[in-house]
Amino acid sequence: MSAEQTMIFNPPPGWPKPPPSWRPPAGWTPDPAWPAPPEGWQLWLPAETGGDDLTQTPPAAIDRQDQPDVPTSSSQSSESARIAFLEAENSLLKQRLKQTPTAATSYVELNDGLVLQEVGIYRYHHPLENAASYRDRLSEIETRIADLVRAGGAIIKSNMFTFDNSLAKGRRMTEDLAKLMLRAYNAEADNSIRSLKLGNVITAKRRLEASRVAIAKLGALMEMHISDEFHDLRLEEIELTADWLMKKQEEKEAQREERARLREEQRVERELAAERSRLDKERSHLVNALAALGASGQHDEELEQRLREVDEAIAQNDFRAANIRAGYIYVISNRGAFGEGVVKIGLTRRLEPEQRVAELSGASVPFRFDIHTLYFSEDAVTLENELHKHFAARALNQSNLRKEFFFATPAEVRDVLEHKIGNLLEFTEHADATEYFQSVGYWPQRGNNQLTEQN
Repeated sequence: MSAEQTMIFNPPPGWPKPPPSWRPPAGWTPDPAWPAPPEGWQLWLPAETGGDDLTQTPPAAIDRQDQPDVPTSSSQSSESARIAFLEAENSLLKQRLKQTPTAATSYVELNDGLVLQEVGIYRYHHPLENAASYRDRLSEIETRIADLVRAGGAIIKSNMFTFDNSLAKGRRMTEDLAKLMLRAYNAEADNSIRSLKLGNVITAKRRLEASRVAIAKLGALMEMHISDEFHDLRLEEIELTADWLMKKQEEKEAQREERARLREEQRVERELAAERSRLDKERSHLVNALAALGASGQHDEELEQRLREVDEAIAQNDFRAANIRAGYIYVISNRGAFGEGVVKIGLTRRLEPEQRVAELSGASVPFRFDIHTLYFSEDAVTLENELHKHFAARALNQSNLRKEFFFATPAEVRDVLEHKIGNLLEFTEHADATEYFQSVGYWPQRGNNQLTEQN
């Protein structure tokens, strides 16, 4: 038996397995599409002794579960071939592990809360001026999507697939399957758009991408997949829809805040007008009384002092009515609702600023707000903006900076106020939180933790 007859062919990983006792014909070369053999790979291995039977199965490649038994008494070349086989098998295993989708890449996270926390603040994909502009762009995108579907460019497929040895039947089958696949993809895209909420655009895009990958796998035999152009259009449609929803929400909030501002200004105007009417009446009484006393040759220092005070109040009232930037800066906290180290910094033009705090302490929060300071400023608007900018990085709501709650202690706000305006006549650093302390001892258990007052 010759040396050639005692050798069997050992195909490298990725090469097709030849039939038993295969010998390459003269001039044979491997297919260029096959992967290159690993370094040190032995294409021919000695056959196991056992007669003249050369029909044994060659050593298996990576898909074989049991490795071939290599005789320990074989020659050094056989041991080298065994080591090369094991090294190649290990190398291919590592390569497949890298190519296998991990949980992070194959699993589509559908928890919007986790996704929003992961991506952070919403950023516009296509910044436009207003919601109407987004609506126009969406109409344009919808037209382009419909045109691409009619032109047959939405899904790519092979025209050479045969069925029952018929190319015509294969094409009809391909066309029918392509319509079904495209319908499934569009259904997922439409559902993603319908279920869009403020900020969950990442989830919608991931779902659509997963649908496209699934269609490509199912249609691999017919080389069928959603075209890049069509997929990009549908992704852009999702982004524009998300931007449109966010812009609409911002415009609604801006309109709501503007209506609230106008109502507040109208209320202040009514208060100032009523106060001016009251002061005018009082001044008229004082002037008449002093005139009567003067006619009899008498005078009253208290009445004259009161008249001066009324004149000063009238001047102040007229100043408040004429200067819309004047008002009170308030710093308040609600430990029971927001915890320690959280304050609200706002502005009111009310004659009685405590009324504004009382409104904020209504049914929307469980406990009344505690007032740390009420500071009157002739330019309260600028002062409020400066305070908000100073604490902007510590705002509770980083998505909507118009909100006025900040992670700051009253003492920190006091220090900033004193730096900007000088000394404060009145400032209460510690909150009473009376209702909170009276209530916390009666709170029920939640899980295994008893809700108690935190020091």
